[in-house]
Amino acid sequence: MTEYQTIASDTEATGEFEDRRSRFIAQIVRVSGEREAQAFIDEVRSRHRDARHNVPAWILADGRERCSDDGEPSHTAGTPILEVLRAANMANVCCVVTRYFGGTLLGPGGLKRAYTAATQRALAEAERMGGVVTMTLTTRVTCVIPYSAYGRVERMIGDCGGRIRDSIFAEDVQLTAVFRTGEEDRFVAAMREYAAGEDLCVVGEPTFSEL
Repeated sequence: MTEYQTIASDTEATGEFEDRRSRFIAQIVRVSGEREAQAFIDEVRSRHRDARHNVPAWILADGRERCSDDGEPSHTAGTPILEVLRAANMANVCCVVTRYFGGTLLGPGGLKRAYTAATQRALAEAERMGGVVTMTLTTRVTCVIPYSAYGRVERMIGDCGGRIRDSIFAEDVQLTAVFRTGEEDRFVAAMREYAAGEDLCVVGEPTFSEL
């Protein structure tokens, strides 16, 4: 995986679906790991302690994922939530769908539709809020150059598809640029040619970040 969608930090999106007086309230946030996911699940359960079910599902960027039906019939609740998250290419997210029972059994098909619809509406609300961000596998490259080379190196970074993330002006200029992983090679080669074979670049390990 070189790219995924997630929820913006400090954002919680909700979506609601109702069927025969049963209310399904989806709540989705960004998490960095299993511990944060469990903390959010506990928070939602506390928030809706009078609800019949609080059904959780989470997916992490490292491939781990988990869901629970929280007392609903097997595979009618947690799995549909997880499938919506997968279809949206979401990762590092946790979604909990709260159900307030309306007195009428919906059957397996009705439950799957309801949990699916509530999750889809939460994601749509996140999009409407501008709360969905794309995380891309990127590589940082740091180089130290003389002041006189700043403009040229800045253009080289842009020509190679990168962006400057940080500039430190001291005796020389230390530039840190970020590239989609794989695209940094062209910049490093261009810098080596510019410096007549000298290596001016320190290449970091690939990580996911917003471009």
